Amino acid sequence: MSGFIDKNSKIYVPGHTGLVGSAIIRELQRRGFDNLLLKSIDELDLLDSKVVADFMQREKPDFIIQCAAKVGGIIANNTYPGQFFYENMRIQTNIIHNAYLAGVKRLLFLGSSCIYPKHCPQPMKEEHLLTGELEPTNRPYALAKIGGIEMCWSYNRQYGTRYLAVMPTNLYGPGDNYDLQNSHVIPGLIHKMHLAKSENRDSVELWGTGSPYREFLYSDDLARACVHLLDLEDDMYSKFVGHEDIAPLINIGCGEDQTIKELAEIVKEVVGFDGEIKWDTSKPDGTPRKLLDVSRLFSLGWKPSISLKDGIKLAYEDFLIAK
Repeated sequence: MSGFIDKNSKIYVPGHTGLVGSAIIRELQRRGFDNLLLKSIDELDLLDSKVVADFMQREKPDFIIQCAAKVGGIIANNTYPGQFFYENMRIQTNIIHNAYLAGVKRLLFLGSSCIYPKHCPQPMKEEHLLTGELEPTNRPYALAKIGGIEMCWSYNRQYGTRYLAVMPTNLYGPGDNYDLQNSHVIPGLIHKMHLAKSENRDSVELWGTGSPYREFLYSDDLARACVHLLDLEDDMYSKFVGHEDIAPLINIGCGEDQTIKELAEIVKEVVGFDGEIKWDTSKPDGTPRKLLDVSRLFSLGWKPSISLKDGIKLAYEDFLIAK
């Protein structure tokens, strides 16, 4: 595919060692982009505004895919709300502002589907942003990400920047966090089911009722979508970043969802656990449903290629290697 980005362009990917960032690096390299700026948290402290400013002025990246974030599941969001809000606001503010000062051509800001209201109409359209109350269990993280969208939009309007915010659905894949206290749902389920199988348990206990619906996307599919969007020809890209009254926002998902109970049964089958699943209904469910409207993305010629069951098989293989 020939697009907007020259193969020699300098591309900076903050957060390149994480689930999302590592997938994006794999996709960029697969497409022949090898002039990549890769700095770990030990090499570049994104919470330090001066360090980020000096780095941007020295390196002058052409493009940025902003993946760096403080992330976690319901337990982590409930336990560290101040840290989630502070670190995400500071990281993205440092990157977006200094991208403008350094003359970055395009920036892709990765958010989360939790930016949409708790009782949002389904599927959730980009224009549903800020139309209702947020889910309390991840409100600090969601508000930080909403701040990032607004910052991209404001800089586009005032400074003529070309920044696009993309909102992925729930993600999983190689390099995921499988810690039982801080993981998201799929890696958490994989770890719990594997432990139950390894210890020959009769049952495994999961949080909530299992009734909420969730949409999931394999990380390599997300990476393909992100690079596809960043590399759009200028006339197409301009349709999403040049509006005074429309946020520069595109949802990324697969357009299909299932209940957590159905998901748990798929993970159970893939892992090979034969016991019973018990639900602790005293624990929170979170948002009842989170299905993204992806018609805007699909209209640009992209669709996912990895099914949920196949993706979970790949994720379980990754877990077995990582553990």
